[in-house]
Amino acid sequence: MKTNTYSTPLLVLGLLWAVFPASAQLIARYTVQAGPTDRNNCIVHTRLNTPADASTLVMEEVAGKKRVPVNVSVADGEVWWVLSGHTPAGTKRFYELKKGSLKTTTTALMHITDKNGALILQEGARQILQYNYATVEPPAGSDTVYRRSAFIHPLWAPNGAVLTNAFPNAGHLHHMGIWNPWTHTLFEGRETDFWNVQKKEGKVRFVKMETVTSGSVWCGFNASQEHVAFLKNGTEKTAINEIWKVRAYAATHQGQRRCWDLSSVFSCAGDSAVTLLQYRYGGGFGLRTTPAFTAKTSEVLTSEGKTRKNADSTRARWVKITGTTPQGKAGLLIMNAPTNYDSPEPLRVWPENMEGGELMLNYSPTKMKSWKMTNGNVYTLVYRVMVYDGDITPQEAEEAWKDFAFPPVVTKE
Repeated sequence: MKTNTYSTPLLVLGLLWAVFPASAQLIARYTVQAGPTDRNNCIVHTRLNTPADASTLVMEEVAGKKRVPVNVSVADGEVWWVLSGHTPAGTKRFYELKKGSLKTTTTALMHITDKNGALILQEGARQILQYNYATVEPPAGSDTVYRRSAFIHPLWAPNGAVLTNAFPNAGHLHHMGIWNPWTHTLFEGRETDFWNVQKKEGKVRFVKMETVTSGSVWCGFNASQEHVAFLKNGTEKTAINEIWKVRAYAATHQGQRRCWDLSSVFSCAGDSAVTLLQYRYGGGFGLRTTPAFTAKTSEVLTSEGKTRKNADSTRARWVKITGTTPQGKAGLLIMNAPTNYDSPEPLRVWPENMEGGELMLNYSPTKMKSWKMTNGNVYTLVYRVMVYDGDITPQEAEEAWKDFAFPPVVTKE
């Protein structure tokens, strides 16, 4: 990990293979209730009330006399694991978490590589996504105003296909893979656009890396970002402070599906309020897809049965994009949390005749109404993305959203 750019606390949690010795200390017994819906490889987590050295923690699933080792990660005071396989609605599963003097073999299955100003989240050698913390230059000959940091690109499908695009063309050099700047805002009496940087009103920048975490269940990072307003006198002022929390989980379904989470936690940078004005796009979750996804080679489907022809300005719990890539068919499912502002969030979806049929999609929580942020309050938007090879059915998409929006209940004995 580089140290000349920023200081990063690194927590490495590995895969643990061990047999519990008689002296192993029981920390907790957990019961996981599936609830009213079937679960498939569902991510679960709960508070870990007893401080413990993560390198000595091991978990087993208890099914009668049978005990099965379970990969476990600990971070931010929580313990994480996967409810592996299929868990029918209404059923329960039981787990024990222990620590002790164990002989283990440790590897960082889910880990992060710091390379050329970017963090690359990986499962083994397979790349998941890249967060660009250093400033990335636009194409040669472009205005330097398009320089940008604090965005995700590339995002890879399990088959290795790149699903995003950055600096796509002369007309939309401000489109940056996955990003979330607010477009139409009111800050200190002036309308400020943090998205369309060519207007030179503002932009989003990386500030520092807060944490970087690797482990057996997930890897991820917390990055501090700022929305900076450019004032008329030639100075600048930070309007919004933001933390991006990104977690990527181990692949399932023989490696053909993978989920990762993006949480945006933001607040006013100073005493001045910021009003995120009602507008047709901006903020939330912005996506410019690979140029391989066009109106002829890809399909859009929302939770409400809308397609690219009629999804714009409609609400959706989830939106699925599947298309053809050089590596084969692949796609991504984007889910918004029911706790998000004005959820299910409205969508901005480009019509099919935009730029040769290429696709830009934005979950925009302020598409229908404004949102005023005041000093001293913290605001959060949470999204989950599933990337997949081939395609998934609408039923599978709905089940994935339920896992995300209403996870199983974990209780401790």
